[in-house]
Amino acid sequence: MTINTSLYSVEAVAILDNEGRRLFAKYYKAPHEDAVEDIVLNEKKQLQFEKDLFAKTFKQGNDIILFDNHAVVYREFPDCVLYVIGSLNENEVLLYNVLQGLSGALEIVLKNSVDKGSIQESYDLVVLTVDETVDDGIVLETDSTAIASRVTNAPTEDVANIKIDLSERGLLNAFNFARKNISDRLQQGF
Repeated sequence: MTINTSLYSVEAVAILDNEGRRLFAKYYKAPHEDAVEDIVLNEKKQLQFEKDLFAKTFKQGNDIILFDNHAVVYREFPDCVLYVIGSLNENEVLLYNVLQGLSGALEIVLKNSVDKGSIQESYDLVVLTVDETVDDGIVLETDSTAIASRVTNAPTEDVANIKIDLSERGLLNAFNFARKNISDRLQQGF
């Protein structure tokens, strides 16, 4: 019995409208695998897969299905469907937690208006939300509030004001900035 200990647990995240057309899709390829599934590289096959998946799941009322050698968890919104797709060997509970975290974060980021129009208007926030949840197929976070806070919070003022200056004065400023931050962190720890 072989145990799959890979961190690459999500093969794709897709959002389709209520007619099965793609609003967002991102497919992941595990870098350690030599054999790449054809669907990852071929956009025509991706679109056909999404069309078939939508036909199988739309208005069915389920949360999880096995489809075309994939475990698929999904959530329907008023005029769109969010899919998280994994391999057959993947833990369905993990995929479901990713779906719950991602859908909750989208509700927070899009102000409880997860629909086709708000996804298209705030496409940048949708992409950032997916990227903060899953990176290159690796699940980073499943807590919806943590995901949403990473997407919506602006960087701190100190980080935003750093300019790269390679002169002596610039290097001295960078050193002083680092020393101040390390000192602050050490004082917080004690």
